[in-house]
Formats: sequence, structure tokens, C-alpha cells
Amino acid sequence: MSTEEQILQLDLPALLRYGIGQGAAQRRVLFGEGAVAAAVTLDRLGVQPRAVAFLAKIVRSGGTRYAAGLAEPFPGADASRAAVGWLTSAAVVARGTDDDETVARWFEAVAEILALRHRTAGAGR
Repeated sequence: MSTEEQILQLDLPALLRYGIGQGAAQRRVLFGEGAVAAAVTLDRLGVQPRAVAFLAKIVRSGGTRYAAGLAEPFPGADASRAAVGWLTSAAVVARGTDDDETVARWFEAVAEILALRHRTAGAGR
């Protein structure tokens, strides 16, 4: 099993539930391995980094619960389903603007990792 396959075994909804909010025991894992797992997932689904960065702006502006209610946060049904699942898990524990900011920063981290994957993949061609 490759390293990517191993990291994709992470339970991102659980990491979001335990990585957001006061006393977030899994925040380091959420922003480390969790962000990498989300970036790999979205890369495989063809999502562009700018779409993830835009979703972060939506979370920051409207809140996690608002973003979780979006019908299609990313282009494509599978990518949207993944995003809605992540956002719904985060919305369960997000209690205000500080938590919304944490969720937005997580999506920004995912966008940066995804952009790095795209740049390094392009350099290898």
C-alpha cells in the first residue's frame, strides 16, 4: 500500500469533529495529515486549488453551517459530496466565528497542499 493510500484511510469527518473548537485534541493531525488526505482526495477528483481557496472564503464569510448547506461547493458530484461531508462534520462542533476561522484556515491549507501537488506534478512532466 502506498503512502497516499495509507493517508486516505484517515477519517476526515472525525478529524474535523475533534480538530475544531475548544480543546480540539486532534487539531495538529487535522492540519497535518488531515489536510494532506483532503488534498490527495480532491486532486484525485480533479478539483482545482482555486476552488478550495474559494470555499475557504465562503466559510469565512458565511460560516461553516452556511457552507455545509451549499448544493455544490465544488464542481462534480463526488467532490461536492466529500466537501459537504467534511463541512457537515465541522458544523456539528463549530460554535462561532473563531471555529469558522479554523475551518476556513484548514481549507486554505488544503488548497496550498493541492497547489503544491499540481506544481510538482507539472515539473515532472
